[in-house]
Amino acid sequence: MAATLRIQSDWSRALSRDEGEAWLSCRSTGKPTLYGSVTRRGLSSDGVPDIVASEGFVVREVTKKSILISCPHENVSTKFLAPYTSFCRIHQKSITCLDISSGGGLGVSTSTDGTMKIWQAANGEIRRLLEGHVYDVNCCRFFPSGLVVLSGGMDAQLKIWSAEDASCVVTFKGHKRGILDTAIVDRGRNVLSCSRDGTARLWDCGKSACLGVIADCGSPINGIAVGTADNSLNLGTPEKPPSEREVGTEGKILLLAREDKKLQGVGLQSRQPVFLFVGSDAFNCCTFLSSTYILAGTQDGNIYQLDVRNTNAPIQVIHRSGAPVLSLLPYRDGFIASQGDGTCFIVQQDLDYVLDLTEADCDPVYKVASWEKEIYTCCRDGIVRRYQLADL
Repeated sequence: MAATLRIQSDWSRALSRDEGEAWLSCRSTGKPTLYGSVTRRGLSSDGVPDIVASEGFVVREVTKKSILISCPHENVSTKFLAPYTSFCRIHQKSITCLDISSGGGLGVSTSTDGTMKIWQAANGEIRRLLEGHVYDVNCCRFFPSGLVVLSGGMDAQLKIWSAEDASCVVTFKGHKRGILDTAIVDRGRNVLSCSRDGTARLWDCGKSACLGVIADCGSPINGIAVGTADNSLNLGTPEKPPSEREVGTEGKILLLAREDKKLQGVGLQSRQPVFLFVGSDAFNCCTFLSSTYILAGTQDGNIYQLDVRNTNAPIQVIHRSGAPVLSLLPYRDGFIASQGDGTCFIVQQDLDYVLDLTEADCDPVYKVASWEKEIYTCCRDGIVRRYQLADL
């Protein structure tokens, strides 16, 4: 993996005054780390800070909320982006999961303070408190309609909520241990969940019933993702005809990010294994980039890109630090990843630099959600940060 550029987490505040300074570093495997700094010399005529870098680093571009820095010796560039706004009052403690509605108007989040809340994405104002889980809620997401929320908790329950009046409309029971992740099939007549009990289950929302155990792997399943499979992929055939309550499972593949260092693909309708890939450590999260390309992140900081048609060897392995990869999100022609050391970065195919979403200082960034050019992150420090991306 190429060298990694880092900047002081509160660089934007540090450089907001004249003579303000922030540290920089450039780390490359097997080489000594290069340290330096950026210093503000004043304002240019158009009100943008005039910032210079110490030897070995070059400042290529500065705006009010971003700074593009290169380290020519390692041929690496990173654009550091400061949050556009931060919401500190949504929760009292660590925020473990969040999602933004399809229209971009609402956010939902869960916290170790024991609450799950719906809030206005524009200003963080709390709209609804979703109460009903016993113990902590681990995961939450909006249905495609943006009016309904799906959540999974330590209490092994999966719940569906109305975002309009905060009522819990459905509770699914069947898992033996805490639910770690969920997925929604198409528009949401069926949903999926995975658990510490080692199973992934398919549920029928209309009848609040379990339609089947898609996989039982004897090891906790930390994350799942559902996607349409490439036509050339053999997904297997179901042993018995699927229930008419199963909607939209045909031609889909379910990815399982497993604690036992395995990433598994299963035919959603057939329940048959499609592939099994063994990684360097426990898999925490996974996602689809397309019908052929998938990404999965491990506890020791590896992001594997695989082709589902041939998973013998990864297309590439991205490794920026040894911190756990906690969340992966497809974004435009690339993806966003967040890690346990507070880093959150965006990789795009046509950009010659990485975009770093800064400010979390060594606190894990647990989850990332996006709506158009806005990116939201949630962190152990209890803050939801919103970043505004200019035209990429």
